[in-house]
Order: sequence, then structure tokens, then C-alpha cells
Amino acid sequence: IVGERGVGLSGGQKQRIALARALLKDPAILILDDTTSSVDLATEHAIQLNLRSVYKRKTTFIIAHRISAVRNADLILVLQDGRLIEAGKHEDLLAKRGYYDTIYQNQYGDFDLADLKADFDDQVKEAK
Repeated sequence: IVGERGVGLSGGQKQRIALARALLKDPAILILDDTTSSVDLATEHAIQLNLRSVYKRKTTFIIAHRISAVRNADLILVLQDGRLIEAGKHEDLLAKRGYYDTIYQNQYGDFDLADLKADFDDQVKEAK
């Protein structure tokens, strides 16, 4: 049972409902602030795959701490202490070996994203 203001829902469920409500309004500009911070990586991957078509049709600003949420963006702006310190595409920012790369290594240095994607694809096949 869901109570007022989402009482009874997990953080990830609340985020998915908020995202669905925003998409139903069909705004010209979409601002997503840590939209997938409370979901597991497999769910985040599924959400990101589904949002790719939305990103092509709308101006979208993604505010995130997880690099996986912004890695496919046309332009990534890296802020530190409220100041812009790096800007570029994911691959370019990694090549600079700056702050963005440090964050990436902290988040993903211990495992291969290709392995994660393969595990996710296996989970999707099993669910069908």
C-alpha cells in the first residue's frame, strides 16, 4: 500500500515514478537531478537505455554523481566546489587524466563495464 507522498515506496521506486511523471508532461527541456541514484546498476542501465530516445528529442540536463548517468552525453561539464574545471565528451575527459578520470576510476576501476553489461543482458534474457 502506498501512502501520501510515496510513503511505502523505496527511494528507487520514487525516482522511477518521478521520472515517469516528468516524461508524461513531455517538456521541451528536461532536467534530471540524480534520477537514478537510488537504483541498482542493472536498473540504471535499463533506464539509461530507454532514455536514449528521449535525449535525442529534447534538450536534457543531467545532474549526476554516477558517471554512468552522463557517459553518453553530448557534453559533460565537470564541477568542483561550484567551478567548472573540465568539459568534453566522456572519452575525451578520460584521456585528459584529470578529475573526471579520477572519479571514473573510483567508481569503476575495480570491474569491467563490459562484464556488467553482459551480466545485465543475461538477466534480461532470463526475465523474458
